[in-house]
Amino acid sequence: MIFLFPVFWVMAETDTPETSDASVYVIPLREDVDRYLGVFLGRSLEAAREAGAQTVILEIDTFGGRVDTALEIASKIGAASAWARTVAYVPADTGGRGVSWSAGALMAFSASELWMAPGTSMGAAAPVYQTAEGMQAAGEKTVSAVRGQMAALAEKNGYPVGVALAMVDADVVLQEITLDGKTSLATMVDIDAFEKAGLKPRIGRTVSGEGKLLTLTAGEMERYGVSSGTVSTRGELLSALGYTEEDVAVLEKSTSDSFLTVLTSGAVTSLLLVIAMVALYLEITSPGFGVPGTIALICFAVVFGASGMMGNLGAAEILMFLIGTVLLLLEIFVIPGFGVAGISGILLILGALVFSMQNFYWPKFDWQWTIARRSFTVAGIGLLGGIAGVAVLMTVLQRASVFDRLILFNSDHQEQNGRMKARGKQGKIMNGTSGKGVSPGDTGIAVTDLRPVGKVKINGRTLVAETEGEYYDKGTAVLVQMADGVKIIVVAEGDK
Repeated sequence: MIFLFPVFWVMAETDTPETSDASVYVIPLREDVDRYLGVFLGRSLEAAREAGAQTVILEIDTFGGRVDTALEIASKIGAASAWARTVAYVPADTGGRGVSWSAGALMAFSASELWMAPGTSMGAAAPVYQTAEGMQAAGEKTVSAVRGQMAALAEKNGYPVGVALAMVDADVVLQEITLDGKTSLATMVDIDAFEKAGLKPRIGRTVSGEGKLLTLTAGEMERYGVSSGTVSTRGELLSALGYTEEDVAVLEKSTSDSFLTVLTSGAVTSLLLVIAMVALYLEITSPGFGVPGTIALICFAVVFGASGMMGNLGAAEILMFLIGTVLLLLEIFVIPGFGVAGISGILLILGALVFSMQNFYWPKFDWQWTIARRSFTVAGIGLLGGIAGVAVLMTVLQRASVFDRLILFNSDHQEQNGRMKARGKQGKIMNGTSGKGVSPGDTGIAVTDLRPVGKVKINGRTLVAETEGEYYDKGTAVLVQMADGVKIIVVAEGDK
């Protein structure tokens, strides 16, 4: 699996935005906030930093999305402020949304400057999550965390803290005040602080009452001193910042970005897991290593490799998956029955898959529980679908000639299909691609150790066989005791 990870690295590097001598780098964030948007932003910011960009413009046009990704994006934008001038801009292009709501407001407040186009708006940043009944407000713990982050960003970048709080918390009341000829917005706590300091602000209308989230238009954002100004186009923004179009490089999403977004979708991930499980079963029930094993490796590598590019894969997930796979194989081929090892293996594999789809181990907030449920559902569907596929293979594919090289067939079945003449012994096993059969009573020799699964040579053919729990060394003479259409059971000739 590990040898395929360079493929993903090459895919990520192939379409990395080309750097230039531009002073300004524009990064469009014009979509719902999903997992890969944070990855795209991180790569784009790194490209801008390596090119020595002086200013980074983040064009934010979104209804919102995942809280965890928005917090990640806010952190990356904040870190970029250490080496560049960061500017958030809400555009109003044809076909765009013209809004920066919910997670978009959090992202905008993380920039050191904020500009908006006429007709756009910003706000309604209270976290919500999806339930069976629809969208519901998050609990106080989540609201408190996002509220604190919004306030911290506003304080750091010089925005009115009260405005940031009112966008997240419906309990915050925001009043319009005028002080020293300047109109702004303030909470009741701010007004009390002014009065205690001997200042007498003139209180105007209530902009955001109790029980309502704050959303402001571009004009209101400028009027109340939240935004730096209102400009209609990117060109006007560049002029206001002191640049021209020749100073700009735009970093758009690449083909590989879109491809990775598809690969990490729930439906594709589940499908890949189903294919991997079925292919793995075909590989372990056929001699040698062939196409099914390769397919299984590729599918697992794509699932974990894509998660690695999303920044969610670590050594713990890989180790859990490998240990889980070993335990499951031991349960199937070594340990009689199905017990602790098999269950532990399934749980470890499921855990590795779930953890590789998220950037936390145990959820603490409502939105993290939502993500965890989604990850568990995707991984669970993949595993259950794979188990169902294996069950179908065990009962149906013995009749499919395309699998003759992978599965041993009963001679009566072969005769019915006209592929081979039966030798007439009850329970005899035949291989549909050669003329040599294997049946109870045939003898052979172990070409590998049988512990209890290994390879034996019978009638000139090397086949996978197993014992009933006994361990036999390589070179042991064996006798076919049973052949049930899927596996061959052998015993040492001296034990017959």
